Amino acid sequence: MSDLSLEQAITELEKIVLKLEQGELPLEKALEEFETAVKLSRLSQEKLQQAEQKVSQLLQQQNGETLTPFAEQNSSEGDERS
Repeated sequence: MSDLSLEQAITELEKIVLKLEQGELPLEKALEEFETAVKLSRLSQEKLQQAEQKVSQLLQQQNGETLTPFAEQNSSEGDERS
């Protein structure tokens, strides 16, 4: 599973969510699907963190810039519009 790309992991996760939302799976199969979904979610999160670290490293190497967390960026943008 670790060889999946982020896009592949998200696609698989979306398929599982659709199956679970239908509510037609037997309990054992639903639990297996849920377990797979948790693994895919963790994998996706790890891949996003790796990408963020790489971007951060590249920015620091090039310009000495740092990344601003998205939540902080949104709140400061909202303040500028006021």
